[in-house]
Amino acid sequence: MSYTYLPSTPFSPHPTIIMTTNPSSKKTLNLLSNPRVSLLVHDWVSHRPPTRTRDPARDGSPPPAATQSSLATLLLNINTSAMSSISTTIIGTARFLDVGSEEENWCKEQHLQNNTFASDASELGLFGRRAEGDETADVAVDVPVVEVDVRVVVVQVKEGRIADWKGGVRDWAVVSEEERQIREGQQLPNGIRVS
Repeated sequence: MSYTYLPSTPFSPHPTIIMTTNPSSKKTLNLLSNPRVSLLVHDWVSHRPPTRTRDPARDGSPPPAATQSSLATLLLNINTSAMSSISTTIIGTARFLDVGSEEENWCKEQHLQNNTFASDASELGLFGRRAEGDETADVAVDVPVVEVDVRVVVVQVKEGRIADWKGGVRDWAVVSEEERQIREGQQLPNGIRVS
């Protein structure tokens, strides 16, 4: 499944994951009946070819200069040091965008820009590199297409949990500046004060 991670959008100040789905799929029915979602992601997908065009003028995740997938950028922004041995469960709320709305059109455009192999397909081989000694090798490339009849789903990221290969687990949450100030100085159930 293709996804696009954005730290914010013109429509939401919150971290957002954009996905598309067939309107008649089981996934769509499940999300409509229960919008609370958890997404399990692993860092090994950062070894796939870049899933974006090399357009330095575009915004979003990853930044134009980055060569990692947007998942790698997300994990780096969570200040995770072990990029080769972690997974994270991202918890949030899914919302289907209104068909034809300005937000849906904007999100579709961002999703296409972030998940396009076509512009680099002729020059990239496996894992984003040229085939050694073969400048003309044909490369089979998956080119995602956001069709007219798909539904756009945005997930507002709220919290998550990171697990590493040593069994260490760390919880994290997206907290606004206002919420952070309210929480500062509060005593947790284990007796530790939030600083």
